[in-house]
Amino acid sequence: MTHDTFLLTFQVAVAATERLDRFLADQLSLSRTQSARLIAAGAVVVNDAPARASRTLVRGDLVRVALSRDEAPRHLTPHPIPLTVCYEDDAILVLEKPAGLVVHPAPGHWDDTLLNALVARGTPLSSLAGGRPGLVHRLDKDTSGLLVVAKTDQAHRVLGRALAARRVERVYAALIWGHLDRLLEIDAPLARHRVDRKRMAVTAEGRAARTRVEQVARFAVCDLVRVKLHTGRTHQVRVHLAHVGRPVLGDRVYGGGGARGVSGPLRPRAVELERVVPRQALHAAWLRFLHPTSQRPVEFRSEWPSDLAAALAVASGDSALLARPNPLQYIGFFA
Repeated sequence: MTHDTFLLTFQVAVAATERLDRFLADQLSLSRTQSARLIAAGAVVVNDAPARASRTLVRGDLVRVALSRDEAPRHLTPHPIPLTVCYEDDAILVLEKPAGLVVHPAPGHWDDTLLNALVARGTPLSSLAGGRPGLVHRLDKDTSGLLVVAKTDQAHRVLGRALAARRVERVYAALIWGHLDRLLEIDAPLARHRVDRKRMAVTAEGRAARTRVEQVARFAVCDLVRVKLHTGRTHQVRVHLAHVGRPVLGDRVYGGGGARGVSGPLRPRAVELERVVPRQALHAAWLRFLHPTSQRPVEFRSEWPSDLAAALAVASGDSALLARPNPLQYIGFFA
């Protein structure tokens, strides 16, 4: 290794990954071409042995990448962005991510992400996730809600194992088109869409994905539901709900026809609802796990966000909800 290169080492903290070339591109903020070139040149080893681009990684795998200075992941530039912190100690930080904030650097958002904001506030971050230091799990840009960040490598390892073993309970609140007549257990594998690589799709060749959905409140044209993740695939909640014909309100990627699917006297309500929902009506509202250091149970709750308050009021037909600081608690979401 010359002075023009340096060695980046990290350990996989999740149960399994996509193929190595995609995983490296994703984790290190590289292009797929850069990632494939590094692997072909023998610059990537897994557990001290050369690896193929098609290899999938498992928890505990040690990955070493010899990078040139030109291909190095971008430095995390501090970018002060106001954050709502729910809890913080020496091992973890739990915060409420606002809608519109990208979690980690990626094309189009290199310097204005949640990670840049954490660096700006001086938050120590685990080094185990490569180009995504501290991130145990993620939320989509336009999904709001609770997110836990690992401040130490040990906390990241423990939380990664707990996440893989499904001992981290993540529950979302969502408004969905139509109604549920029963509890849904959606078990449908997910993978990248064959044509549009920015989308996910249900496909037999995908990775196992399971989502539990139950009705909390039934409104005229939609339901408020409680969604529990058993796995944590990209866009899982949104794709699974669209797959069963109950897409999330305001979802511009997987939302289907939206209000166009409602006819008769309820059509004006649906049109008004679609008008007031500013983004996908999906919020990570409930988070429970064992603290990685003390192993004591911890629980965090996040109320329905203010930017979706009008959507909930129109959906329910109850304008009084706009004045309530705790609509989810009032409706019974946390029961």
